[in-house]
Amino acid sequence: QVQLVEFGGGLVQTGGSLRLSCAASGRTFSNYAMGWFRQAPGKEREFVAAISWSGGSTYYADSVKGRFIISRDNAENTVYLQMNSLKPEDTAVYYCAADPKELVLHRNEYDYWGQGTQVTVSS
Repeated sequence: QVQLVEFGGGLVQTGGSLRLSCAASGRTFSNYAMGWFRQAPGKEREFVAAISWSGGSTYYADSVKGRFIISRDNAENTVYLQMNSLKPEDTAVYYCAADPKELVLHRNEYDYWGQGTQVTVSS
């Protein structure tokens, strides 16, 4: 079992920045691929970014490429999502996820999920 807790959500104006953190506990963090997803009201949960267990590979949804950066600190058992140039359409609940594979891109393949943190971007 892996427990995940997200931090860092909040209210920000268009063009602003936020950094989300996801702290993991329970198993060896460096054995898990990590991902960030988001879900807006009335919409399905969608992929945002993923990072391999070593941190050497990262992938992004086209909608956030060039604005968001995913990173991880295996010594601190934490994955981050730096969000820059935020837009109102980035408003959603953001979830981190973990899976014991090198890299996972698809929502249905992740075994563990956090409780989510709200990000609201005002126009």
